[in-house]
Amino acid sequence: MHIEPGVVDGAKIALSYATATGAVGVAGKMAVDTIKRDGLGSLLVRSVITTLLVFVFFEVLPHHPVGVSEVHLILGSTLFLIFGAAPAAIGLALGLLLQGVFFSPFDLPQYGINLTTLLVPLFAMGALAHKIIPAKTAYKDVSYVQALALSTSYQGGIVCWVAFWAFYGQGFGAANIAHVASFGAAYMTVVLVEPLIDLAVLAVAKSLYRFRDSGVFDRRLYGSAQ
Repeated sequence: MHIEPGVVDGAKIALSYATATGAVGVAGKMAVDTIKRDGLGSLLVRSVITTLLVFVFFEVLPHHPVGVSEVHLILGSTLFLIFGAAPAAIGLALGLLLQGVFFSPFDLPQYGINLTTLLVPLFAMGALAHKIIPAKTAYKDVSYVQALALSTSYQGGIVCWVAFWAFYGQGFGAANIAHVASFGAAYMTVVLVEPLIDLAVLAVAKSLYRFRDSGVFDRRLYGSAQ
């Protein structure tokens, strides 16, 4: 989802500043709500963990340029189910920033674009989770179908945002359409893998039940919605 440099440039990139500011605002509201519910310490611990994980996802796990962007295994739904929406959003934002500062400075001008592309689908996935996962169901007990729905919504959201930025920046020429289509086709293959990873990680989480009150994991991982 790292959109290629030059796809959106000049005055057009100003739009990404506005969308990223809005996304950060929503993440900030989620963070405040999490602090009220779980405490500042819990949010900080989970945010540090998610930031490190996202950095590893971006820099260590395989990633390949395809079309207008890169295909990454981001595991957004995994971060959401284990650590909660606010820590996942903070981890995605800071992990992306660290990766850009230390390894990919050429991506920094596109930071607002990539941040929007990561966070807005996360918020949409969170709203979907409220609808498809019953309030009495702990996240550790989600089904494959539910995990697939979450992953599909997140990855699909990323593809939609990348397509938006590509068409916004480069128009609807045949070559650009082909590049966007190739990226979308490659990226949606992640959907085949991520739900299985979600269920594997959740299976491990079940064995860590004794840490349910440690503040390291989101309360919903082991309990019902409150």
